[in-house]
Amino acid sequence: MRFMNGISLGQFIPGDSPIHNLDPRCKIASTFALLAGLFLASTPYDFILWGGLLALLSHFSKISIGTILRSGRPVLFLIVITVILNLFWTPGHELFRIGPLAVTREGAVFAFSMGMRLYFLVVFAAMLMMTTSPMSFSDGLERLFSPFSKIGFPASEMAMMMTIALRFIPTLFEETDRILKAQISRGADFESGGLIKRAKSFIPVLIPLFVLVFQRAENLATAMEARCYVPGAKRARLNPLAWRMGDTLAIAFVLGYIAFVMFAERTLFRALPL
Repeated sequence: MRFMNGISLGQFIPGDSPIHNLDPRCKIASTFALLAGLFLASTPYDFILWGGLLALLSHFSKISIGTILRSGRPVLFLIVITVILNLFWTPGHELFRIGPLAVTREGAVFAFSMGMRLYFLVVFAAMLMMTTSPMSFSDGLERLFSPFSKIGFPASEMAMMMTIALRFIPTLFEETDRILKAQISRGADFESGGLIKRAKSFIPVLIPLFVLVFQRAENLATAMEARCYVPGAKRARLNPLAWRMGDTLAIAFVLGYIAFVMFAERTLFRALPL
């Protein structure tokens, strides 16, 4: 048994590609624009275009499409639950019935759209982390949040917290995998029995995991204090951020692609059957 085999969520993949070399502010702003565009998608055909964009990003980032698609695995359970709820509890034209539960045409379309929307939300966010180093991501967030510091918003502290949280997602999964293997080597069984029995069998995993999390948090706090970290203090940067023409073109491409998807949805896709 391996916990989240091949997980790539939150991991930075070093590389020298056009997307890696973009300014982190450009990538963060583009990702937020893409996430907003996903919420505007309402037909299943829209996600064909979103998949095409994902293929383009894979090509220009030099990251395999398989690695990008695997980043959505941690939320598959949530997606399945969302699809099931919308599939059986959306009123409309009944297609077939499973016992007391009816599957409607509107429910099938809405369930598919919601599931794909959640999946692409996670994949596009993971794409941002794969192509942006933790330090660049922190700098980009801090610069984007800096205008709000005038009204008391802790831009530096917020950027640091988000960077630390994202940085330790892969570490947390690795620790969980290591504890699971250790318990299995001692005879623990996580795959047999009912739901309650399997849930109870994970208690010996959760307790050492929480202990390790608190230990890492304490070690990180000690390391930051030893390096004289002061929240909100102005710091000199070895590689200051510089906005280039390529960043402007990337933002323009993302906004143009979102506009194209919305145009296709309201014109081309309206004539297609659902």
